[in-house]
Amino acid sequence: MLGRIDQLSIFYKCFKALCCKGPPPPRPEYDLVCIGLTGSGKTSLLSQLCSENPENIVSTTGFSIKAVPFQNAVLNVKELGGADTIRKYWSRYYQGSQGVIFVLDSASSEDDLETARNELHSALQHPQLCTLPFLILANHQDKPAARSVQEIKKYFELEPLARGKRWILKPCSLDDMEAVKDSFTLLINLLEERELEPSRM
Repeated sequence: MLGRIDQLSIFYKCFKALCCKGPPPPRPEYDLVCIGLTGSGKTSLLSQLCSENPENIVSTTGFSIKAVPFQNAVLNVKELGGADTIRKYWSRYYQGSQGVIFVLDSASSEDDLETARNELHSALQHPQLCTLPFLILANHQDKPAARSVQEIKKYFELEPLARGKRWILKPCSLDDMEAVKDSFTLLINLLEERELEPSRM
């Protein structure tokens, strides 16, 4: 028969195995900047990802910061307002960013789409952003006038401009938040890959 000490030892090991696994390792955090014109839907998308009440959503006029939780990471997203008077100051908030989210209204007017294209081109070539992963979301795909991802890719000249860069272009709408989450998961994968590069070890 087992001695009392042996019994206590076995009991302790079983108890530890079942109940004392310890806290899970902390999820990595990444600092991102989210840009796009007013009306592109940046605030609504981020608020939905944070499970906030849609009735309380107000368009961002300056900037706001949200911690967006995912299973394998937390994204600290700095959302910048998209009005004409604010866009010229975007670059002041780029420092420290590890990735970029660019939201565009795929159903917008030709003029607004042209402006969005110019802003995206500027961001892709900015010294503080040009080496970072980009998630480009073609929002409002649920609207009748929405352009397809292929149309957006061609109009924005993404293939020649962003060649050699890490970027993802995905359609999205508030009607399909699971697809939005999948797009962010792809971005997290790019962020993880970037961290593992030998030059960043």
